[in-house]
Amino acid sequence: MDKKSKKLKEKIVQAHLGGGQKRIEQQHQKKKLTARERINFLLDEGSFEEMGMLVTHRTTDFNMQKQQFLGDGVVTGYGTIDGRLVYVFAQDFTVFGGSLSETHAEKICKVMDAALKVGVPCIGLNDSGGARIQEGVRSLGGYADIFYRNVQSSGVIPQISAIMGPCAGGAVYSPAMTDFTFMVENTSYMFVTGPNVVKTVTNEEVTSEELGGASAHSTKSGVAHITSANDFECLKDIKKLLSYLPQNNKEITKKLPYSFRDEIRDELENIVPDNANKPYDMHKVITGIIDNDSFFEIHKDYAENIIVGFARLGGRSIGIIANQPLFLAGVLDVNSSKKAARFARFCDCFNISLLVLVDVPGFLPGTDQEWNGIIVNGAKLLYALSEATVPRVTLITRKAYGGAYDVMNSKHIGADMNFAWPSAEIAVMGAKGASEIIFKKEIKVADNPEEKLAEKEKEYAEKFANPFRAAERGFIDEVILPKDTRRKLLKAFSMLENKEVHKPDRKHGNIPL
Repeated sequence: MDKKSKKLKEKIVQAHLGGGQKRIEQQHQKKKLTARERINFLLDEGSFEEMGMLVTHRTTDFNMQKQQFLGDGVVTGYGTIDGRLVYVFAQDFTVFGGSLSETHAEKICKVMDAALKVGVPCIGLNDSGGARIQEGVRSLGGYADIFYRNVQSSGVIPQISAIMGPCAGGAVYSPAMTDFTFMVENTSYMFVTGPNVVKTVTNEEVTSEELGGASAHSTKSGVAHITSANDFECLKDIKKLLSYLPQNNKEITKKLPYSFRDEIRDELENIVPDNANKPYDMHKVITGIIDNDSFFEIHKDYAENIIVGFARLGGRSIGIIANQPLFLAGVLDVNSSKKAARFARFCDCFNISLLVLVDVPGFLPGTDQEWNGIIVNGAKLLYALSEATVPRVTLITRKAYGGAYDVMNSKHIGADMNFAWPSAEIAVMGAKGASEIIFKKEIKVADNPEEKLAEKEKEYAEKFANPFRAAERGFIDEVILPKDTRRKLLKAFSMLENKEVHKPDRKHGNIPL
């Protein structure tokens, strides 16, 4: 028995070395942690239980049988984060560059199946050069096996991907189908085709960082939801995100202990300027409403004219969608509509209540927007909010014009409670534009057209640039003082805790993609 035990211990030591000490040092020289170091930092100390440590590849082509590494380039298993069970896999770049083989894929599929069966989050730490070319179609089949499981798990358990090195070719599609994608600045990149292929096909010269680095995907494409300065910060951010999420779609996030205090927030009174055309930072409104220091922003640097993120209100986890007047006056455009729609659908999947803060002058006009599908992309947000069955509360802080009023969680598309501040302006369009249309003839024949326009603009504003017409119709449930907002929202979400919605019997809707 001693010989057998000794042999096992030797294999464990061998497996822990991955591709060997030299390659581990090379990983560290790139300012990257190894797969095992990442798992040990992510999970509670001593909680990790490994699965498939002794797995090796089965390939004999190209003399691959002479290169065998225990674990075959991916570390898989389960453990806890803040006491909550999760499944995790971490690709090991020290073994064949973390390339995906048939057995490598089988290990990942095994933890994905287990996570779905048990009903807990699945976290993937990606650091791979792509498919193992020596295996041909078998490695491609392995990717497809993973993709299929991503889809089956979608909306059932939270799926989180961290890109902590290269992620290229077919490898990118699994993270794209998970709920959140994290990237590390300067050490991670994602692209379908690399710089060499781009140069060959289009004659365009571009670096890996420019083509698919963390900056590109967090600001331009929106592929990355969170970017972090290094591996440690990335893993910390994953832990923080999980604190806002339930284990699966049948649970709700645990409510943190909370004692009611300072519910009147006077600082909200002076945030919205008297001049309706002057911008302000919607982050200040969010800060004045939520529990202290509880906002975790998603897609911070992408489509900045809308803000999305998680927060706590009275200890409850909520999702926030808010127009941002500091950027493009808070208009809805192609990217902001997609960003908010995706976030709304995630929250609805996992029973996270939605708070929508509205200051929107409309949809962004122009050929660029029309040709890039503002119609169908704006419809995505409309569809996502209309479909959501979680508690949905809206607060209009200032402008709510035109079709954008409808889209931003109006009473007409099923919002449960709709509040407005006295500064709210709910109308088809702004007073100036509306007056130029309605009173066109009067202004044209007036002795002083500019003076007449100003007069009619004031007349229109008094009638419509306020929340009271909408409140008279019941489209606004209550017009409230800004300082009372937090107290009103706490009561509203508490009242809606046991909300139930019975949907029509159907396989699934056909969201405008």
